[in-house]
Amino acid sequence: MGRHSQRRPMTANSTPPPNATTDFGYQQVPVAEKQARVRAVFESVASNYDLMNDLMSAGTHRLWKRFTLSQTGLRPGQRALDVAGGTGDLSAGMCKQVGENGLVVLTDINAAMLAEGRDAMTDRGFVNNVRFSLANAERLPFPDNSFDCVTIGFGLRNVTDKAAALRSMQRVLKPGGQLLILEFSHPVVPGLKPLYDAYSFSVLPWLGKVVARDEDSYRYLAESIRKFPKQPELIEMMQAAGLENCKYHNLTGGIVALHRGYRF
Repeated sequence: MGRHSQRRPMTANSTPPPNATTDFGYQQVPVAEKQARVRAVFESVASNYDLMNDLMSAGTHRLWKRFTLSQTGLRPGQRALDVAGGTGDLSAGMCKQVGENGLVVLTDINAAMLAEGRDAMTDRGFVNNVRFSLANAERLPFPDNSFDCVTIGFGLRNVTDKAAALRSMQRVLKPGGQLLILEFSHPVVPGLKPLYDAYSFSVLPWLGKVVARDEDSYRYLAESIRKFPKQPELIEMMQAAGLENCKYHNLTGGIVALHRGYRF
């Protein structure tokens, strides 16, 4: 399913008041604390990240990422940025697309996840056309107009200021460049939501407890999905960040959605 829309004006940056709170799963926590809490979650799950992804999705996450890679439009010699790139599944695919004369930069805010990503990319044989950067999605340390494509896979829902991250990713895109956001979303198939809820709040924490020895982190991940904006709401946020021709594709009945927008 796709939704097309017109450009809306970019919103101004704003500083949250000192007592501002934000969601951490179903909890409300001070804005200043969320980043540290999310960091602790991913430091805990980093070593089991790929295994848990396979178990939680029965391997379907690989199909979602394959579809995302089919939409990049990247050509040999171009430059791509993988924000919150984790263990590098999207980065590896884009390295193949841009070839030896291109460049992919894999970033993550979490040092443990970035280390996992660097090791995984090296194991896959990607060395010459990939770089790594410890970076906050809200304040990407790259010049304007740097990349032909920016991806963020299953990372935006963990960002404290999502609007700031969208503006930052829009800024580093070249004119004509595309942002791809792959993220858990909200089911649209009748009858799917109660089944998905039962799986998320029973099976996922149990898997986290048995496999990763961390039930709480996987409960947070399930809660963070429910707090993430619905598909049309994310389109509006992308428009507000200055992205154009925004649309989305529901995958697996809306359990996951791929949002895309362009900088012109």
